[in-house]
Amino acid sequence: MELVRAKKHLGQHFLNDESIAFEIVNALNEKCTTKNVLEVGPGMGVLTQYLLKNESFQTWAIDIDLESVKWLKEHFPALQERLILGDFLQINFKDYFKSEFSLIGNFPYNISSQIIFRMIDCKEQIPLMVGMFQKEVAERLCGKPRTKDYGIISVITQAFFDVEYLITVPEHVFTPPPKVKSAVVRFIRKEVTLACDEKKFRQVVKTAFNQRRKKLRNGLSSFNISDEILKDYIDRRAEELSVDDFVNLTNLILANQS
Repeated sequence: MELVRAKKHLGQHFLNDESIAFEIVNALNEKCTTKNVLEVGPGMGVLTQYLLKNESFQTWAIDIDLESVKWLKEHFPALQERLILGDFLQINFKDYFKSEFSLIGNFPYNISSQIIFRMIDCKEQIPLMVGMFQKEVAERLCGKPRTKDYGIISVITQAFFDVEYLITVPEHVFTPPPKVKSAVVRFIRKEVTLACDEKKFRQVVKTAFNQRRKKLRNGLSSFNISDEILKDYIDRRAEELSVDDFVNLTNLILANQS
């Protein structure tokens, strides 16, 4: 079978650098404690070949591209029934994994934020993820307070995972090359649970960042809490608040809403 053709509508850019592929898999191997690992968007198996060498876990792969799945079945018979034709954003993980599993992938840039939020939504099953993202997205995921990169996705991701920016990856190591640089990020689930209501926390973070350049007196007005109660926050901007600040703010709002 011929090589798989990269499809623009799927956001496919196939990594063709073996040393970077090895480094990505090694970043997972260093921290992996699960018995199963799911690779998202394996393409032509540049990561898969190294994953299959690790006998401490079973490698699974999921791809929405039928051409890719056919190619992988021919070239990686060791995957057997662990190769899934499907949409990572839609499948029920519990149909395949009864316990925890780790994630890895060279993720399509057009759905990278959706992948992050799917990981967070399923965090009880996913203690570890290593992935390739557009560099700009990677910097936002790792963003710190009082920086331009810090925003909604930074706060919500870092509330549940320790996020580590590993390496920057140049454009020319992909086929076809993207127009932007990429980066590899590792996510390790935090052992402590969020000390507030998770749904309300997300609402507060998103509301606060709706007007990120303005003071929170404006951003928090929709919660109808008096300025006196929110006095420690109303003259600050969303980008100045840490994850812990947002947790405390969420609890304060919940305690004072009728």
